[in-house]
Amino acid sequence: MKKTVVIDVVGLSANLIGKHTPFLEAYSKKKNLSSIAPMLPAVTTAVQSTYLTGKLPSAHGVVGNGWYDHTDAEVKFWKQSNKLVQSDKIWDKAKKEDPSFTCANMFWWYNMYSNADYSVTPRPNYLADGRKLPDCYSHPASLRDVLQEKLGQFPLFQFWGPGANIKSSKWIAEASKINEVMHNPTLTLIYLPHLDYCLQKFGHDFDKIGKELTEIDTLVQDLVTFYEERNANVIILSEYGINPVNHPIHLNRIFREHGLLQIRVERGLELLDAGASKAFVVADHQVAHVYINDASVREQVQQILKSTPGIALILDEEGKHKHGINHERAGDFVLMAETESWFTYYFWLDDALAPDYARCVDIFKKPGYDPVEMFMSSKGRAAYKLLRKKAGFRYVMDVIPLDATLIKGSHGATNTAEGFHPVLISDQKPEAKFVATDVFDVIWNSLTAKV
Repeated sequence: MKKTVVIDVVGLSANLIGKHTPFLEAYSKKKNLSSIAPMLPAVTTAVQSTYLTGKLPSAHGVVGNGWYDHTDAEVKFWKQSNKLVQSDKIWDKAKKEDPSFTCANMFWWYNMYSNADYSVTPRPNYLADGRKLPDCYSHPASLRDVLQEKLGQFPLFQFWGPGANIKSSKWIAEASKINEVMHNPTLTLIYLPHLDYCLQKFGHDFDKIGKELTEIDTLVQDLVTFYEERNANVIILSEYGINPVNHPIHLNRIFREHGLLQIRVERGLELLDAGASKAFVVADHQVAHVYINDASVREQVQQILKSTPGIALILDEEGKHKHGINHERAGDFVLMAETESWFTYYFWLDDALAPDYARCVDIFKKPGYDPVEMFMSSKGRAAYKLLRKKAGFRYVMDVIPLDATLIKGSHGATNTAEGFHPVLISDQKPEAKFVATDVFDVIWNSLTAKV
């Protein structure tokens, strides 16, 4: 099979390629630059799963970055087991056709416990005293040790949160190159998250993101040069473009005002009790899943949704089927926001009663996605907390603001202008506009040298 490298430049859209990205501009002219019609939901885990299986969420089961687990009665986000993806991946097909085929998955999601030959993914080290240390997980396990010996500890706190920057993408790029020299995989999947951060924080304000664009452009150039010198066919793509937003929708607060949420008070702070609620919302960027535990409130819920500004689509069973998201993990209703809107997970009505995790970077406890984690409420408070950490005291890094209006960019919806669509830069010329399921075939055609 033909050696192939797929570089996922998160958040890249055609309207970002230009003045600040000279390499990508030149490379896209040398190759073929196409846009990919956004799929629903246009979020990381769902799109990556579609790219790697050629199936929609109705088949592979990844209906978002998180969903409500009916058995555990818990909202679960950012789980990592590859067994959650319920369809075969491209490397499964390749291994059947070519026993010598090998695959390296460098930070694409659902990376753990797959049959990819080499893989690395973020995985914090949680200590008994409550501290969270930056770390990563690899297969084989020894690969993690080799990479961190050569590159230093994986910069987890620069991968997500208020400290996110180019450092994490550089680490992933260098780790990919080291793995390439060590193992020479047939297919390498590389995830570069850098643009995700600045675009959600600042939207398309080029005065603020110009430097970030140039940083990722330089990094992509280095990777393309390295892999092309090793006779690899390189495909550059993104999962989604990021659209400017200015309107957060607090659906759980609205549901609470209608008596649909069950709230528990612990240590004077409020927690959402999803399992005891009549209905609640799992927010995921510009998509939200509405789960109903009490069938008698279904019509009430639907009327609330219809009267809430900023919602573009309310998908019932027929609508979910039409959009390929009719899976048991999906909500009873699946919502898509208007272009300028996005959904928060917020459920408290008084910030003084917000749960402790609301002011922390805590992607696993929050019953929904929280992009505000990229902002810091007080650098002075953060410095004080770090001093407590260094002194050996227990501490809570409660430095995240509770102001959703800070967010200027989001994704997940399909109703965006074409300039904000995800892109595909490859040797393959499209017969028509690419859709997300086509990406599987583009990668397969490269592997089988049919480009």
